[in-house]
Amino acid sequence: MSELACGTGPLFADPSPEAARAFFRSKPRALTNKVMSVTEAVSRFVHDGDYLGSGGFGANRIATAALHEIVRQGRRDLGFAGHTTTHDFQILAAGNMKGDGQRPGTLLARVDVAYIVGLEARGLSPHARRVMQSGEVEVCEWTNFALACRLRAAAAGVPFMVARNMLGTDTFACSAAKEIRCPFTGTKLVALPALYPDVSVIHVHESDCYGSCRIKGISVADLELARASKRVIITTERLVTNEEIRSAPHATDIPSFCVDAVCEVPYGSYPGNMPGEYFSDEGHLRQWLEIEKDEAGFRVFLKKYIYDVPDFESYLELCGGLRKMRELRAQELMIPKGG
Repeated sequence: MSELACGTGPLFADPSPEAARAFFRSKPRALTNKVMSVTEAVSRFVHDGDYLGSGGFGANRIATAALHEIVRQGRRDLGFAGHTTTHDFQILAAGNMKGDGQRPGTLLARVDVAYIVGLEARGLSPHARRVMQSGEVEVCEWTNFALACRLRAAAAGVPFMVARNMLGTDTFACSAAKEIRCPFTGTKLVALPALYPDVSVIHVHESDCYGSCRIKGISVADLELARASKRVIITTERLVTNEEIRSAPHATDIPSFCVDAVCEVPYGSYPGNMPGEYFSDEGHLRQWLEIEKDEAGFRVFLKKYIYDVPDFESYLELCGGLRKMRELRAQELMIPKGG
C-alpha cells in the first residue's frame, strides 16, 4: 500500500493497537462496585499529561460535573480530542486562565481540533479563542468525522481506518493523516490513525453500579470512545439496579468492562441539554460567553462557580437550584406552565 502524501500536523497519541491491548489485558473485568464521588474519580483516574476525551455532542449530554472537577483539581498538560465540543471545551479552556492567584494556567497543552471554540448558534467563546490564539497549545487539525473514525479504529483494535474524508483540503495538510492508494482498486484514500485516549468522561442517562450504561437519544461516537479509552469515568443521571439492566440487555450501550468509575450526578450535563431530561440553560450559557469578554471579570466568575464550590450540587444551587432544574425539565418535556 503506497503512501502518496501526509499531513504536517503532530500525532499526539500512539495509534498502536498492540500497546493499547497490553494495557487492556491488565484491566479488571469483574463485576465490582465502581460507584464513587466525582472528586474521587477524577483524583484516581485523571493524571497530569493524560490525553482526555469528552462524550456528548455539542451541548448535549456533556459530562459537566467531571469537567468542572478536572479544572478544580488543577490538572495540567492534558491532550484533548476536540470532537463536537462546545461548552465542554469552554470549561477546559478556563483551566488555561492566567493569574487567578491559584494555578499557573496550563490545563490544555495539545488539542486535536475539529470543533472547539464555537458554541454553535450561541457564538464563539472569547476565552477559548484567546487560549487557542495564544500559541501555548499545540494543535493538529481534523474533521469531526475523522476523529470519529480514529476512535472507531481504536475500538476495532486496528492502527488506522480509511476514508475519503479530508482529501484535497487544507485540513488534511494540517492533520497527521496520510493519503494512500487502495491496494484493491487504486483509489486514493485517507488513512486515519487510531486514537486511544488515556481517560474519557461520558455522561449517560442510567448506569448500574458496575458501569453498564444506557443512553437515550443520539450517542454519536460515545460507544467507540468508551471502547477506545484506557480509563472511563461515567457520570449518570441516576443509578439503576443490575436487575433492571439485565431485564433489557439490548438497551445497554456501554458495557461495564469499559468503565472504571460510576458517579451519580443528577443534572450532571447542566447547563447543557440532556435529551428527555432537561433543556439547556441558555441564559447561563450566554452569561459564560458575556463574562469571558473581560478577563478580570471571568476570573471572579470562575472563582465563584468552580474553584470556591466543593461539588457540582453546590454549583447547581448557585445557578438556581431545584427550581431552575424543574423549569428546564418542563421546557425539555414541553410541559405548559402550570401544567
